[in-house]
Amino acid sequence: MHKAAEPAGRPLRLLFIINPRSGRGSEKVISGLISEYAKKHSWDFRIYSMSENDENAIKAEIDTFLPDRIAAAGGDGTISLMATILNGSSIPLSIIPTGSANGMAKELNIPSRIEAALETCNRGNTKTIDLMRINDKTCIHLADVGLNARVVKRFEKDPKRGLLTYARHLFGEMFLLKTYTFRIVIDGVKIKRKGVSITFANASKYGTGAVINPEGKLDDGKFELVIIKPFPGIKLLSIAWKMFVNRLHTSDYVEIISCRNAQVFSNKKTTLQIDGEVFGKVKEIGIKSIPRALTVIIP
Repeated sequence: MHKAAEPAGRPLRLLFIINPRSGRGSEKVISGLISEYAKKHSWDFRIYSMSENDENAIKAEIDTFLPDRIAAAGGDGTISLMATILNGSSIPLSIIPTGSANGMAKELNIPSRIEAALETCNRGNTKTIDLMRINDKTCIHLADVGLNARVVKRFEKDPKRGLLTYARHLFGEMFLLKTYTFRIVIDGVKIKRKGVSITFANASKYGTGAVINPEGKLDDGKFELVIIKPFPGIKLLSIAWKMFVNRLHTSDYVEIISCRNAQVFSNKKTTLQIDGEVFGKVKEIGIKSIPRALTVIIP
């Protein structure tokens, strides 16, 4: 890790990306806090408010403004978009967590208060982390097929947010639990597994605090396949408890495999979610680690 570099002889140039559709705080309040902090520290800054189809517009903002750092205010989907744009760039990304779950922010120990997150942006250290490529999408945090992806799909459609809403949809899915047969090719080796879900994990935990991948490291050049095997409904609370106390790897219904490349073939179509965004149903998933692809600012 390194101290985020300061430009010589001129004000720090910051580009702020705000997703007004994220779950916490109004755009006006967030913009006000950013402007107040930036002016206090004499930053040269711009604020870009997201709408739809933002990728090319944000790239144009970067090309014209040439920021020293970029700070994104939003949830995991917003951070994933910025990881896609900054993949391979030397511009560091700072996270201002204003989403519903903020899993990546929690993974990096970014403070939840906007003012404290801005302080991290100003005084934090840089860390270079891996990304994943899943089919044609960039993933910074976690993706899955099966059980959790279907819960995320339910969660997306619910106007309510928070852990209790997520838990309600999880228990709802338990009555519709599906078992899949997965043919998996891991770094050229073929295996077959039955499971209710597979998580493709660059990171270790969900925004809820549940640890799905105790072995997860963001900068080891690998990702993990976390296979949840078919289990009796009575074991759901036990599995959930193990996730929240970082003991999931001790469950008889869990297998964790580290790899750099993998292909997964499901016997039937299953919902795919990447960084909290649902991307429809698939039967084939290709996953590849992209080592040291993104620089982030951490406390």
